[in-house]
Amino acid sequence: MTDPAPLAPDREAARRSGAGTRDSAWRLCRELSPLLRLLILTQLAFNLGFYAVLPFLAGHLGGAIGMAGWLVGFVLGLRTFSQQGLFVVGGWLVDRFGVRPVVLAGCVLRIAGFVWLGYARAPGAVIGAVLVIGFAAALFSPAVESEVARQAVAREESGRGPRTRVLALFSVAGQAGAFAGPLLGALLLAVDFRTACLAGAAVFVLVLAGHLWLMPQHIPGRVRVRERGGARALLRNRRFLALCCAYGSYLLAYNQLYLALPEEVQRAAGSQAPLSWLFALSSVLVVSTQLPVTRWAGDRLDPRRSMTAGLLLIASGFAVVAAARPAGWTGAAGLLPATGFVILLTVGQMLVVPAARAWVPDLAEEGRLGLYTGALSSVSGLIVLAGSAATGSLLDLGLPAAVPWLVLAAVPALAVGLLPRHAKEAGAAV
Repeated sequence: MTDPAPLAPDREAARRSGAGTRDSAWRLCRELSPLLRLLILTQLAFNLGFYAVLPFLAGHLGGAIGMAGWLVGFVLGLRTFSQQGLFVVGGWLVDRFGVRPVVLAGCVLRIAGFVWLGYARAPGAVIGAVLVIGFAAALFSPAVESEVARQAVAREESGRGPRTRVLALFSVAGQAGAFAGPLLGALLLAVDFRTACLAGAAVFVLVLAGHLWLMPQHIPGRVRVRERGGARALLRNRRFLALCCAYGSYLLAYNQLYLALPEEVQRAAGSQAPLSWLFALSSVLVVSTQLPVTRWAGDRLDPRRSMTAGLLLIASGFAVVAAARPAGWTGAAGLLPATGFVILLTVGQMLVVPAARAWVPDLAEEGRLGLYTGALSSVSGLIVLAGSAATGSLLDLGLPAAVPWLVLAAVPALAVGLLPRHAKEAGAAV
């Protein structure tokens, strides 16, 4: 791949003087190809439909259906496995059969899964519906993510802007859907859980119709791989596996929003009510500042340096809580360290995620971007699965208050050493 064409002096001056306007989400969206716009809007719709239902699943299973707590946890774990663990399968299918059929199959399965879940009452039916919902995401997410990355690289090579800005917009769309989805779901739950499920299914009906109409049968530049052996080459790709491990450490840290943070908020505030505000703060930060942060990083940092800065910011977020814990603050003052943690974690996320996604095309074999995109999620998901169990044990050991947070701070900090040493020159132009 070649470096992007340099900007002419007058364009460079305009970029520096009006960068905020040029990189607004709306302006960037208008500059993208129709296919990229479709894929980015798809990400928003996927998360809108998904988060309108799934945040309320545990309460439905434990309350309306009356499942035991261990069974609720088992069902939620199965959903995660059927989604994150099988991303690599979805990525392989994308490379073999193309984007369109895999996305359409994922939409059909997601519609069927949500309808089934809305009517399921027996544990077996619930488990079946949840597995279908998870596998649907394992199909369409690698398809959409890998094609966005491929299109972003092609756009960069033609001199139309760094790939990370497209991938940042993709993250913004996903976060906007994740923010709006629970609000929609909460309104629908005023009727009942089934209504929320059917509304989620309706969102995917619209996505399915949009892709049937707008997604081309053959995407120019995409080559389908017929021969086997991609998995063996992937497992020998040390640089890619190192990226997966570093990315997995970020995901493990991010998972503490749902594991360590609730415990800290409960201690400081006496309840977990402030959690919703902290989650909203994270979402608003991503939606409002992801593009400016990516623009700033793109002018100064290659993917490795961007991920390094992000991981160190995440580590500092844990360190802030660790430093404050011995003081034992409660009330509003006690929530300040948790707020600082959320802010630093979110800013770190905004540096890590676009850089990691932008790096994958440089490490993947020709024609196997879907496989590598799926593997990034699956391998890092396994790291989170193992690490979350260890983290849960760490929090239950009764150690001095600051120790668990210091250990958690060490994870992303040490992961910096796992990053591949050099980004390829094309990938460095972020």
